Amino acid sequence: MQSPYLAVLVSSPVSLSDESIAPNQTTQQDAQPGFEDTEPEQTSMQEFYQLYQKLLVITLVLTGIIFISVWIFHSLNIALNYFIGACTGVVYLKMLAKDVERLGGEKQSLSKNRFALIIIPIILASQWHQLHILPIFLGFLTYKVTLLIYMVQTAFIPET
Repeated sequence: MQSPYLAVLVSSPVSLSDESIAPNQTTQQDAQPGFEDTEPEQTSMQEFYQLYQKLLVITLVLTGIIFISVWIFHSLNIALNYFIGACTGVVYLKMLAKDVERLGGEKQSLSKNRFALIIIPIILASQWHQLHILPIFLGFLTYKVTLLIYMVQTAFIPET
């Protein structure tokens, strides 16, 4: 069994010169659990929230553009079916973000409950003749188009 003093001596950097040792990647990794810096976790959560907000805004803008386009080129009924699916996709994206936010602390895996969110409108569309399955499903996939836009944007446009 190691004494706590030995663990401190072994894990802390030692220098024979008068110059101080700046912690580098290795010394930060060797730090004792519970004493490490929590700032990287905070910045990563800030980045997560910024990404979530960006994806949500892109999804809402795409939903508006596609809704108006479908209304102009098809009918209001088809556009409203698309809108139902797109709203379902936005709620799905919010539920996914909430699951990812909880993933590190209290949960070990993502829940599968949000899959029921798309199943309900599809079942309703198959039973109720005013609703159409394809526009609802394509509306739901609007958040996937958002992810593709974000991926292409980050791959080809460098951040400043």
